[in-house]
Amino acid sequence: SRLRAYLQSHNSPLVEEAEVFVREADRNDLDWRLVAAIAGTESTFGKHIPQGSYNAWGWGIPTGAQSGIGFRNWDHGITTISEGLRKNYVNRGAQTIEQIGRIYAASPRWAGNVRFFIAKIESFVPTGAEYLEVSI
Repeated sequence: SRLRAYLQSHNSPLVEEAEVFVREADRNDLDWRLVAAIAGTESTFGKHIPQGSYNAWGWGIPTGAQSGIGFRNWDHGITTISEGLRKNYVNRGAQTIEQIGRIYAASPRWAGNVRFFIAKIESFVPTGAEYLEVSI
């Protein structure tokens, strides 16, 4: 419910996928905040993506490009990113966000930005209005 409320506070199109983030994190033994935090870093939680791509993670999008890998829907994207992080990063020795970032992104600020969003999600306390919106 915290992730859902946090995404709602950002008017993210990913709000309805909060349970998918957590389910896929559990299935792939990842931090439940990681894939959402990457979406925050790469696309302001899905608000700035190549049209129709459902790619909030910059997955397969070269730096500066406007297109890349697309997904069928948000669920498919979350599942693919979670599995990809486990298989292609964590299972190959990238155990920290900094180690993942050196492979995942060109920007040296990427890991810091992901950590920023992880901390924001962790400490988020919904206001009454956000809680009501999320609960309906």
